Amino acid sequence: MEFQEILDSRRSIRSYDAAKKVTKEQVEELIEAALQAPSWKNSETARYHCVLNGDVIAKIREEALPAFNQKSSAGAALIVTTFVKDVSGYTKGEPDNELGNGWGCYDLGFSNANFIMKARELGLGTLIMGIRDEAKIREILSIPEEECIVAVIALGYPTAAEVVKRPRKEIGEISRFY
Repeated sequence: MEFQEILDSRRSIRSYDAAKKVTKEQVEELIEAALQAPSWKNSETARYHCVLNGDVIAKIREEALPAFNQKSSAGAALIVTTFVKDVSGYTKGEPDNELGNGWGCYDLGFSNANFIMKARELGLGTLIMGIRDEAKIREILSIPEEECIVAVIALGYPTAAEVVKRPRKEIGEISRFY
């Protein structure tokens, strides 16, 4: 699949085929793509907590996601994405500018973009969920405090044949040239 086709066809998927499971090997291939993303001073602070076990998926969905995200992630694996705090955007423990840990979020965004684009290339669907119970997820997965939990990505085989592409803003609405 050509890159432009991936960009044009990627959608947020809210219906997954529970009979078709994502494998560890597939997730590792997606993480390999994520690792190719740029990061502050090549710090590579992105972390992926990959939940493929059905019982743990159910626990996270029931205890850490609101009802609408529980419904939207049914049948999918869950990937909790985090970054290591106080590294990206920092030198010797001090922030290099006013963004501080914002750089960790920025770098994780690059990694997550690669992750979801590679998933699309492989015929998998994703939904990035930011509304979640951070403390409950940290407890369930024993995620260390040094990591900032950013998102939960539902990952699986879409059941819908085609999700309609929503209109996008025009270039002139989002850019200024000098």
